[in-house]
Amino acid sequence: MNDPQATDSGAETDLASPFPVADERDVEASLRPKHLDEFVGQPKVREQLQLVLESAMRRNRPPDHVLLSGPPGLGKTSLAMIIAAELGVPIRVTSGPAIERAGDLAALLTSLTEGEVLFIDEIHRIARPAEELLYMAMEDFRVDVVVGKGPGATAIPLELAPFTLVGATTRAGLLTGPLRDRFGFTAHMDFYDVAELETVLHRSAALLGVPLRDDGAVEIAGRSRGTPRIANRLLRRVRDYAEVRADGVVTEAVASAALAVYDVDELGLDRLDRAVLDALVRRFGGGPVGVGTLAVAVGEEAETVEEVAEPFLVRAGLLARTSRGRVATPAAWHHLGLTPPASAAHGYLASGRFGAGVDPSAPTLFQE
Repeated sequence: MNDPQATDSGAETDLASPFPVADERDVEASLRPKHLDEFVGQPKVREQLQLVLESAMRRNRPPDHVLLSGPPGLGKTSLAMIIAAELGVPIRVTSGPAIERAGDLAALLTSLTEGEVLFIDEIHRIARPAEELLYMAMEDFRVDVVVGKGPGATAIPLELAPFTLVGATTRAGLLTGPLRDRFGFTAHMDFYDVAELETVLHRSAALLGVPLRDDGAVEIAGRSRGTPRIANRLLRRVRDYAEVRADGVVTEAVASAALAVYDVDELGLDRLDRAVLDALVRRFGGGPVGVGTLAVAVGEEAETVEEVAEPFLVRAGLLARTSRGRVATPAAWHHLGLTPPASAAHGYLASGRFGAGVDPSAPTLFQE
């Protein structure tokens, strides 16, 4: 099954996907802010995190364990690296799926130096035996290593150097209660508004040496789905277009023409998004239809549709999830240039998306 979190850079759906692309990690790393005052957006999280870090440094102790949750592409990894930089300590980076056995985690924990930051991305995907070992490590800075098997097995306690665990997750609801409760500070990352994305784009353009006009930044930001990773990716593709087919300066007209070439429309929908809407509306009359059937209709895995396309379509007010399946909203019909039948409005109302007094025929397109 395709993993939407590790996409192939050649896939058409990558440009507007919030998940990282394998061959862009080096570019992403070069654009990451190094300190908290360079980080754009998330003002409440930044303020809270600054207090946590400064308090710990004044007490000369490692800060409490930190959990960062929220959709992909919003800067959780950047914040983890900033935490280590602000504390002036090393950072060890791994991911939940990479820790398959408790022994793997024990070896990692016992190698940490005092005060070091351990960053576990997608921590909700960590194996259960390793998670149970992590409880004691987070709470008591100790692990019990079992030697031998059967009745003769012996648990040997090993003391750990005090460390700070930073966990990141896109699925906070999948974390177990015992694990969640051991984090002293939990922060939820929200989508960015257009103004914040403009600031991100101007900063990235300066680092990449791209002449970016204000109107060009507005155009790109408005199509970036509220996600800095997507904004930076679109900026690089618009730069390519500007260098080859224009004078190298990114203006509104250049950005609009470039993103039309790359099939990213004015709402930020790409080929996969429009294929899902088109199949839902034209083939299934607006739904309801199951996600598996919808995925077959567009030639993708159900997981890809559910993880990559569907979240933004729901946020944009173009698609609704119901107990009977996916339903196209009247706004989806309008976006495809079609007039929704009365049954479409009825089906959308049945999904519970609208409240009393709201006109279901009025477009509710997502705007940041």
